[in-house]
Amino acid sequence: MSIFDDPFDADSRVNAGCICGQHQSPAEHEHAMLALRCEPVADSHEKRYENVVASAVLRAVFPEVTTRRAFLKTVGAATALAAVSQFFPLKTATEAFAEAGTPEKKDLKVGFIPITCATPIIMAAPLGFYSKAGLNVEVVKTAGWAVIRDKTINKEYDASHMLAPMPIAISLGLGAQPIPFTVPAIENINGQGITLAMKHKDKRNPKDWKGMKFAIPFDYSMHNYLLRYYLAEHGIDPDTDVQLRSVPPPEMVANLRADNIDGFLAPDNICQRAIYDGVGFLHVLSKEIWDGHPCCSFSASREFITTAPNSFAALTRAIVDATAYASKAENRKQIAEAIAPANYINAPVTVLEQVLTGTYADGLGGVKTDPKRVDFDPFPWQSFAVWMLTQMKRWGQIKGDVDYKSVAEQIYLATDTRKVMTDMGLTPPKDSYKSFSVMGKPFDPTKPDDYVASFKIKKAS
Repeated sequence: MSIFDDPFDADSRVNAGCICGQHQSPAEHEHAMLALRCEPVADSHEKRYENVVASAVLRAVFPEVTTRRAFLKTVGAATALAAVSQFFPLKTATEAFAEAGTPEKKDLKVGFIPITCATPIIMAAPLGFYSKAGLNVEVVKTAGWAVIRDKTINKEYDASHMLAPMPIAISLGLGAQPIPFTVPAIENINGQGITLAMKHKDKRNPKDWKGMKFAIPFDYSMHNYLLRYYLAEHGIDPDTDVQLRSVPPPEMVANLRADNIDGFLAPDNICQRAIYDGVGFLHVLSKEIWDGHPCCSFSASREFITTAPNSFAALTRAIVDATAYASKAENRKQIAEAIAPANYINAPVTVLEQVLTGTYADGLGGVKTDPKRVDFDPFPWQSFAVWMLTQMKRWGQIKGDVDYKSVAEQIYLATDTRKVMTDMGLTPPKDSYKSFSVMGKPFDPTKPDDYVASFKIKKAS
């Protein structure tokens, strides 16, 4: 079952919906606008909170999906809502919920890097998801990951788009003083690729890459860990056989064109831009290394959560809501147009459509289709954090023993996000850990030390 199921839908169908939250599709929304019948939920806080409370009550009364579905098919959603109202004080509960949830701070700044990994954070501004949550959010385009980190730590940003491992590194004090940070939501899964310069189109075997120079966005990034993993699985030691350089994503294509690097593992819009400009080709999608891997996250400090819990909760709801919308394939072209302008990603809509729709040129004369090239799922699996910690340990970023479970559960807020999603009427996973495979090698999050020890190529302890 999808995490985005609607409990008042008798068929449990995931609808495309519209940004106001009151219509089944963007077309129905447009029709209502023309008929002067559409009142956005953002302008009706009482209605929005009533929907959340009613949804939670219905799920509590009918926790089993099949029973709920049968009941709704029998009486209809309107009658079901009326019936619930007979024995539960929806109006009183709604007023209490709305008052308790009033943001302490409505004007917020959220930093982002101009890449498609930040799609939910970016699109939530032009498509109205922040205002729907009762917030006035300025999304601030930022030059690089170190700048994002510093501005968030210095409180110039209330929260930020961050690489999924960054909050772990900040919390552990890797390279600086430790500051507790959290990951309430994953921004995207998959959505990266290894791109090589055109001069290497006949050098497709990674075993032939010794001496080559590759760019990654940041040391504490899934890009770094996935590229290292991929190289090592082909017998290439990433610390001695090749050079890895940290380069801000917006500068990667220029560096490839200038022959400063031979390739990069980067967000798909950077890969696609290199193809669009004729300077590179796509060697492999990151989902071919690990299908379903996380990449970027929505992150906030523990201090922000403590001092402005309602603002944090509203921001998380907006991000999860936007992620639900982005997860629908039928919304991707609209989203590409929304995030393309110069103040956001600053890329041709064609480039972004090829990333978000999954129908794309590969740079070698072919056109490929993969609807899951990039996808969006907000749940912060704690097993993701454990895997990242194993790679930090493997490559010498962490010294000594690691309490994997404790670190993962302090930073990746699966329990909190599960509650937020449930309150929104969504269906989050019941567990916080899951197993998966990377290049065919199974990962068991309960045995991280065994996993690290199993690799032949790693930095010496």
